[in-house]
Order: sequence, then C-alpha cells, then structure tokens
Amino acid sequence: MMIDWGRVQDLRDEIGADAFAEVVELFLDEVDTEIGKLRLPNAGQNLEALLHFLKGSALNLGFTAFADLCHSGERAAAMGAGASVDLTAVLDCYAHSKSEFVAGLDRVIAA
Repeated sequence: MMIDWGRVQDLRDEIGADAFAEVVELFLDEVDTEIGKLRLPNAGQNLEALLHFLKGSALNLGFTAFADLCHSGERAAAMGAGASVDLTAVLDCYAHSKSEFVAGLDRVIAA
C-alpha cells in the first residue's frame, strides 16, 4: 500500500479541511524541494539527514511505502553505506505515491 488513507483522513479530521489543504500544499512544496536535493551530485553528503526529513514528512501524510524506503536508506547512510541506497527507487516511489495521493485527495477533502 503506497498511501495510508486512514492516516490521511485522520489528519484531515484532526486539523479541519481548510488547514488540511494548507498542510498538503506545504508538504508537497517542502518534499519536492528536498527530492530535488536527492537529484544533485553531492546528495550523498547529506543523505542521512535528507532521508530522515523525507521519512518524517511522509509518515505525517500517510506516504507509507515512501517512508519505508526513506527509513531503509537513512539507516544505510547512518551505517556508512549511503552509496548502496537506491535513489532511483526512492525518487520513483515518491513520484508514484504523489500521483496516487493527488488522485485520491478529492475523496478525502469531500469527506
């Protein structure tokens, strides 16, 4: 499961529809910025911190599969094996998760 829709719905219920829309916009902007950093040639220098930030953000908004990949990569980077992290898989998972999330968002907002 790429998206934990129950988590998304819980967040929307907790903060309200208006605040939820703002949180989603902020989340996507911030994560897109950090994802851009993963594409840079020197991404490995800050890989553990980048993946930690992305994992936390992903968990907050129910991006389960993406959070799992970020967690695995963060652990590998922490153990000095950052070069083994499959950044293409991380980037692809985010793209697919974001697409699924945006496609299903109307359902959550309407609820």
